[in-house]
Parts: sequence; C-alpha cells; structure tokens
Amino acid sequence: MTARIPRRSPAAGVRSVPLGTSPLLASKTPSWRSQLVVALIAFGSLLLVGRAFQIQIVGTDFYQREGEKRYLHTLRLPGTRGEIYDRHGQLLATSVEAPSVWAIPRDFEADAAQRRALAKALGMTVADLDRRLADNPKFVWLRRQVDEPVALQVKALGLKGVYQTREFKRRYPEGEAAAHVVGFTDVEQKGQEGVELAFESTLRGTDGSRDVVKDRLGRVVEDVRDQIDPVHGRPLALSIDAKVQAFAYQKIRDAVAQHRARAGSVVVLDARSGEVLALANYPSFDPANRQKLSGEQLRNRALTDTFEPGSTMKPFIAAWAIESGRVRATTPIATAPGTITITGSTIRDHKPYGTLTVAEVIQKSSNVGTVKLAMQMPPREMWELYSSLGLGQKPQIDFPGAVSGRLRPHKTWRPIEQATMSYGYGLSASLLQLARAYTVFAQDGELVPVTMLKREGAAPAGERVISPETARQVRQMLQLAAGPGGTAPLAQTLGWSVGGKTGTARKQEGKGYATNKYRAWFVGLAPIGDPRIVVAVMVDEPSNGVFYGGAVAAPVFSEVVQQTLRTLGVPPDLDVTPQILARQVPAATESF
Repeated sequence: MTARIPRRSPAAGVRSVPLGTSPLLASKTPSWRSQLVVALIAFGSLLLVGRAFQIQIVGTDFYQREGEKRYLHTLRLPGTRGEIYDRHGQLLATSVEAPSVWAIPRDFEADAAQRRALAKALGMTVADLDRRLADNPKFVWLRRQVDEPVALQVKALGLKGVYQTREFKRRYPEGEAAAHVVGFTDVEQKGQEGVELAFESTLRGTDGSRDVVKDRLGRVVEDVRDQIDPVHGRPLALSIDAKVQAFAYQKIRDAVAQHRARAGSVVVLDARSGEVLALANYPSFDPANRQKLSGEQLRNRALTDTFEPGSTMKPFIAAWAIESGRVRATTPIATAPGTITITGSTIRDHKPYGTLTVAEVIQKSSNVGTVKLAMQMPPREMWELYSSLGLGQKPQIDFPGAVSGRLRPHKTWRPIEQATMSYGYGLSASLLQLARAYTVFAQDGELVPVTMLKREGAAPAGERVISPETARQVRQMLQLAAGPGGTAPLAQTLGWSVGGKTGTARKQEGKGYATNKYRAWFVGLAPIGDPRIVVAVMVDEPSNGVFYGGAVAAPVFSEVVQQTLRTLGVPPDLDVTPQILARQVPAATESF
C-alpha cells in the first residue's frame, strides 16, 4: 500500500507581517521631495493664472480680433465716381459695373487644357497665367474689369479656386473726340489725365462698409454694426459742347490727313463767357483702350505745346498803335521796296506792296509795315501789351498741363528782337493762349477769363486792354484779312461774316529755323458785328506741298465756325450766294 502524504495549506508557508511594521514604510522620506512637488504644482497654477490673465485681460482685444476673423467679415460698399457731362447734359464719362476675375492659387486646380482655355479667355498666354498664379498663394488678380462675355466664358470653365467680383469701370461715350478733354482714370478709378485728374476731389467717391457674420458656407447671417453708407462722387458739367467738340475733332483729323501733317489742334471759345466749347487734338486716343498709347497721342497740344505764333500777333501791334494815338486805320505806311533792315538784319515781305494803310498792313500781312508800327513803341510798352494779353503767363484754367509760353523781359530785347516779335517770332504761346488773346477783339477790348466748366449766371468781367472803338476797327481789319484780297479768303463761311488772321511760322531746329518745316495757324471770330465765338486752328508740319495758314488752317476754321454757329442757333448775318463765290478765290500767301 502506498503511504499518503499529507498536503500543506498554502497559507501555512506565508509569514504574516503587520502593515505598520513594513520596512518600506518604516524608511524616512526626504522632505525636499514633497516640497518640490508642491512648488511645481503652485508654479503650474501660477502659469495658468498668468496665461488666463493675459488672454482675458491684457490681450483681450487681440484675441477678439483673431476670433472675429473666423466669423466676422467687412463688406466694401463702393462709392461710385461722379459722371461728367457736356453743357447740355450729354454724358462724357460714367462708371458701369464690370466683373473682375481673381484666384486663390493654393486652391487652384486645372489640367493643361483648362489652363489654356482660361488663359485664352483672359487674353493672355499660359506662361503669363502661371506667373500670375505664382505671385501670391493666397490671392491674385487674373484680370480686372473684363467684358461680360469674358466673365461668362471663365465661369463656364468651373475651375476650382477661380472667382469673380463686381467692380466699377469708366466708360467714355465720345471716345477719341473728347479724349484730351475728359482724360481717363486708372483701374482703381483714380484720375490720371484731363478733367478726370483736374477734378479728382469732386469726382471721387468714398467707399462705405458693412460688418456681417457669415456661416461656413459664406452666407450672411446677421449685421454686427451699423452700416457706413458710401459717399458717391459729384457730377460735373463742363463747358464743352459735345456736338461742336466732335465736329472740330473730325475736321482737324481730316486736315492732318489731307496735308500729311504731323498733328493739329482746334480751340473754340464762347466769346462772351470765355467757356471752352471745344478743345480737339489729333492724333488722339481711345480712353477706354489704352494698351498701346504713345506720347504723341496723349499730348494735349492745345494746352501743353507752345509755338511761335507768327503773323497772328500783327493785329495786336496795329491795335496798340491806334490805341496809343500814333496812327489811325487809314494812316499810310511806306513798305517799299518790301524790305527793312534793323541793325544789319533784313526783314522781308512776301512781295513788295508799296504804300499801305494800317488796315491794309493787316489785310496783306506785311512784315515791313508791322515792324514800322512796332518800332515806334518803346520795348517796355510792347512788352506790357503782350503781358496784358496773358502771354508769358500760365492760363488761369482748372486743367493739368497748361503752360505759360515764353515772353522774355523787355530789358533784354535787342532792336531786331523787338522787330521780329512784332510779327510773332522770339516769343511763344499755346493755342489756348492765342484764342483767349483774340477775345480782346471779340469783346470790345476786354480780355475774357476762360474756363472748362459750364458757367452758371453772368460771366465775370474781363480785363480792359484796348478801347471798344479800337477793337471794332481791328475787327474790320480782320474781316479784310479773311476776305478777297486778304491772306485767307478760304476762311469765309456760308451765311456769317468772319474775320481773322493767318500765321505761318518756320519751326525752330536747334538755334535756328528749319527751311522746310512750318506750323500753319488761323485765329478768328464770327460774326464780325457781334462776335459770338473765337476759333483757333493749328496744323503742325503740313507736308503735302501747301503750308500757308490761309490754305491749310483757314478752311478748318470756316467749317468749324459754320457748324458751331448753327449749333448755337446764331442767325446768319450775310446772304449765302456771295459767300459761295468767295470760296472760289485762291488763298493768298502771307509774309512770315
């Protein structure tokens, strides 16, 4: 039999030890450990309290702004730019809504074909598109102020990361005809040229704003603060007559083409109020399409370019000789043999005229006769006459680029210089200055202040230069100059009496004058009995075989005068038949 081994209880081999007598607990713990733990907890608590203080009290504005960026948006409420009108309310410039295309480059997704389609729609190459997208990962303009069909093409592509917004774009209904008057703005609607620049503070609008809360889908949930309404620019009424402006532009453009000239300008003034009815230049430009502009197109020649005015100055010398009592209109002046020598320099007429009256000196445009009248005057007196006409002074007109021209101090004049200045050499003026100077004859001796804005009420008084009687006498001389036997019979107009003076000046080259480059002028007024308008015409470098002012500029004057007086409703003061015959008389030449 197998002996049985008794089994021991598991608990029998384990020694029972009281908890309080455990050797682990009996060992003494260093006090610095507990102090460190407490210090760390306290320090952490202080950090949390400090951070909470910084966020809740010190930096509360910053964090509120950062929070608002996630849900609060400011919508711009654009203020529109003021419209520009002509004197009759016809629109010359206005702002219209136009879509602009922009992108978030980091969100942009398109394959090669879609990129080509987008670039083609926006009028650029794929390389140009890629360069734009590389400029800024967050935002970039692809094309601003595009036409509606372009915007529809882009939208139809459905590209991710490409968006559109509405902006304002300037429109110019009169195009090239009024470009130099109205000017243009940049893409931000800021004036750059012309009236747009000169009256920027009047035309410019001020944007408003609206603060809103948007949800995650970009929908407006609520308004946060009161809306700030935009302030729209004020409209502007110019003195320009759109019909007269368009016609003047067409005629100077045709004259430049006909005579193969370099350029041309026309200024039309209301002789009573001094308002500019037309200011046209050619070459011109389309203010809505300025991608390939040149300096020749942009120059407002009637205001910015100065020229030696030539024989157009002779009537002023005759006027002052009469005003000062030195001569009368019928006083004979010996011009034979057609030359005069001043300190070794010889001045010539186009041909010998013999003895001429003062009136005939202007009619025939005699250099010799004019010099003899001028040399009776002290240099200071002649200088004061020219200064009183506004020469050598910047025109007081609210328009950028208007120049003063040149009129040297009389103390520096030599005798030959005084002689040549009597017939328009040695000084310079702009076409606007010349047109304004002729208001002295139109307004019975008063120089009228000019303006580009429509005048409300009576025109301001002019500055007296000569007496009414002298002005009327010179008007008769100007009528002779523009009639048969004068230098500009082609200035005659059907139905209205006209008067004016031609000018043909050689162009300066270096220190001398070119032998084959000229500027042709004509400045005149109509009707003679009670002048309503002053018209000045300049054609630069006619090169088609004819260059005299009577043949090149006078016909433009005739057509512009006729159309303008008809537009203004001025009744004719002459029968039509004699004027038709007068146009068959060939234009005489003038001395220069």
